[in-house]
Amino acid sequence: MEKQISMNITPLIAKFGRISVVITALVLSACASTDNKSTLSNAFNSTENGINPAGGSSVGVTPSARVALKPITSNTETTRDIANLTPPADVWERIRRGYGMPNLESDIVRDREQWYATRPDYILRMTERSSKYLFHIVEELERRNMPTELALLPFIESAFNPQAISSAKAAGMWQFMPATGKHFSLKQNIFRDDRRDVLASTRAALDYLQKLYGMFGDWQLALAAYNWGEGSVSRALAKNRAAGLGLSYSDLNMPNETRYYVPKLQAVKNIISAPASFNQALPSILNHPYFDSIGITRDIDVHLAAKLAEIKLEDFKALNPSASRPVILASGTPQILLPWDNATVFKRNLANYSGGQLATWTAWTAPSTMKVSAAASRVGMDEDHLRSVNNIPPRMLITAGSTLLIPRSAKLQDDVAIHIADNAHMALSPEIVLKRMVVKAKKRDTVALLAQRYNVSASNIAQWNKISANASLTNKQNVILYLPMTTRTAGKAHGRSHNRVAGRSSTSTVIKVAAKTSGRKSKKS
Repeated sequence: MEKQISMNITPLIAKFGRISVVITALVLSACASTDNKSTLSNAFNSTENGINPAGGSSVGVTPSARVALKPITSNTETTRDIANLTPPADVWERIRRGYGMPNLESDIVRDREQWYATRPDYILRMTERSSKYLFHIVEELERRNMPTELALLPFIESAFNPQAISSAKAAGMWQFMPATGKHFSLKQNIFRDDRRDVLASTRAALDYLQKLYGMFGDWQLALAAYNWGEGSVSRALAKNRAAGLGLSYSDLNMPNETRYYVPKLQAVKNIISAPASFNQALPSILNHPYFDSIGITRDIDVHLAAKLAEIKLEDFKALNPSASRPVILASGTPQILLPWDNATVFKRNLANYSGGQLATWTAWTAPSTMKVSAAASRVGMDEDHLRSVNNIPPRMLITAGSTLLIPRSAKLQDDVAIHIADNAHMALSPEIVLKRMVVKAKKRDTVALLAQRYNVSASNIAQWNKISANASLTNKQNVILYLPMTTRTAGKAHGRSHNRVAGRSSTSTVIKVAAKTSGRKSKKS
């Protein structure tokens, strides 16, 4: 029995012996490697004991020449040198960890800090509004390796209001002008405005900021160009360079709006960095996505989408601000954003929906220029309702090719085609109201001369006055005209001639083409 056990154990001992030898060899090899790496590291990273970092005397370094490793002190430590393994507690902390722009110190920064700090309600509204969007913006900035304080820029641009629009027609959270938005592929038509879209506008804004940083190599100058225009900043730099002046943000001569632009961002950055120092309390924003993106394959009414997601209509619009109409077109807006937990609810409710069609609205293109009443009759709508839904003001004509939002009918059940969803536009032209006027002819006037003077046709004058189009007129002869009161010609005829408006008629005529002014002035006789 003992012999048998001995025979069984012997191979095991031999096997483990071989393993032990291998392990020992690996350990010795690792030690040698570490030793060599230490030697090389000290040889190339130290100038002490006559060691040349560039090479030269570093060849043949002996162990006695090695430099001992030194502990990192508070003076040498930086956030970018050491990886922080503790996950950020919230988005605010994540932003602080990713700061990458040099701080700006100036009296304007102190002034803006004071302005914000004395308005805690305003700060609270802005920061609460930002809670829906900040995580996504920070994610995009980190993915692009951009400074995370740029996530605070919408505080300056729009107070994080995606529906904001400036007096200069800049729109959205990042305040894109129409032309700049188109340059960065932000579509703008009657069904959507991507300048307000959370995902599209953020992508475009970061693309633009990266482009500007590539141009100027300085984030403060890039921000100045974002506000003032790249051409303006380039010209200001060229002017300073020619005059031998400084080329930093603070050195440039710029409008007050741009002069305050970067200091405003710096002030907000300082408050976010240390809110307690400014007697502020930031709302908690979890380091977790606020929304999820859900693809849609059919046109769907906005109110129904909110209902299926089981969220308030205003909350749906806050995440989908580009949807300014009561319907979302799948061919133009193939995805919607929903609060993270409600995205699953939406998918479940949509799969179980049995309430009929998802969209009660569709698009209709006007085949020709027509009055609103005619268009309403054509699509089976009340005129006032058609005006209200499509924002058509009074005394306007719908021009050919315009796209209108109308209710779906049995004849219009298909979803809106992609070429309409992407290019839909509304074009209006004014209705020209002609008013009856009586003017007095001058000596040697003819119907043709009078027609030329008032920019109307001779045949119309002849018809209005029951005379020949080739007739000559006597001095001070009364002539009936119907003139457009919205043109300068009518104003001059009414205000500068010696004639008076006779027999103010309530009759008006609508024409499709606006009359041109003749540029001639009538003289007193």
